[in-house]
Amino acid sequence: MVKWRKESALDLYNLAAAIFLLAAPWLFAHANPTAAIDLRISGAAIAIMSLAAIAAFAIWEEWINLFVGCWLIVSPWLLGFTHTRAMHFAIAAGAVVAFMALLELWLEYEKTHLGAAAPQDAAKH
Repeated sequence: MVKWRKESALDLYNLAAAIFLLAAPWLFAHANPTAAIDLRISGAAIAIMSLAAIAAFAIWEEWINLFVGCWLIVSPWLLGFTHTRAMHFAIAAGAVVAFMALLELWLEYEKTHLGAAAPQDAAKH
């Protein structure tokens, strides 16, 4: 059985963003084919990493989600679908995914590095 971590809620939010990314090409009736491929591949990568993080957490999964989120933010300019609705969707979804990945990385860092030091600091005062 999978042990539920409080931070796994962030992975569920990333999974929801991935589902919207996978559905995005159908939301835009005249989506740029390049944008549609980018959104589908990015959505699939985020979904796989989020499901893997829920099943068996490893820190590298969050780093990949952070990378994909940042990719979504810059991809409209690199792939040439600027000034489209797909661009705005990619930027918004990328910002959400990157934020959730950074937040989970920070929470894991805090739990690992600062969590053990907190009781020692409280005992000194």
